[in-house]
Amino acid sequence: MLQRPSELMPWQSGLQRNNQPHDESAPEAKRKNYFGPSRFYCVETICAPCGVVIAWTKFDKAESPTNILQFLEDVYPTEESRPAYICIDKACLVLRTSIANKSWEMWSRTSRFIVDSYHYINHRATDYLCRKWCNPAPLDGSAPNLVVVATDNNGKPYYQRAFNTQASEQLNSWVGGFESILRRMTPGNFNWFLHVMLFYHTRYVIDRQKQKAKRNQVVEEVEEDEDEVL
Repeated sequence: MLQRPSELMPWQSGLQRNNQPHDESAPEAKRKNYFGPSRFYCVETICAPCGVVIAWTKFDKAESPTNILQFLEDVYPTEESRPAYICIDKACLVLRTSIANKSWEMWSRTSRFIVDSYHYINHRATDYLCRKWCNPAPLDGSAPNLVVVATDNNGKPYYQRAFNTQASEQLNSWVGGFESILRRMTPGNFNWFLHVMLFYHTRYVIDRQKQKAKRNQVVEEVEEDEDEVL
């Protein structure tokens, strides 16, 4: 019997994915039968705007706001370690949950939850909390660190985002290329393989940042030499 990698037989329990918008809560996936092994719901990653992977974990049943908050607390246990902005595709749900369970009193002293620019356009325009507090590029001056003024080739100023809010989505797209391999591994092999691949990915990103810094330094030295000649 032939079976394609993404094909499931009627007796195999496929993992139900969340097809709802990211600003709506989703119920936990339910199994139709127990003829196959259990699977984790998803891999959750935290990475810097430059693409460096900071941490990762597995969520067994759902990518719920409660699980996300717990993951963040595990990675950033102290106020000194927490970033000023935490970009999540469902940041408005995480914000509501943190307010409900009183953890926002702790997070509000150091961080702000914002939605990445890719998913923000699909969130409800009538959601005041999302539009007011989770906007990745507010133009009212409430978050000057998120929006900066740049100049185009014609010398005209324009607004642009200060950093890449889609770094995690880009990382997910890269990891997705290994899905057909990972989905057939045992938990131990899965953890080892994914951790090694994320480690090499991080080294690659850091090497590119160093090369970019060297190129910029060379350009600055050339411009300084030209100014001295003139």
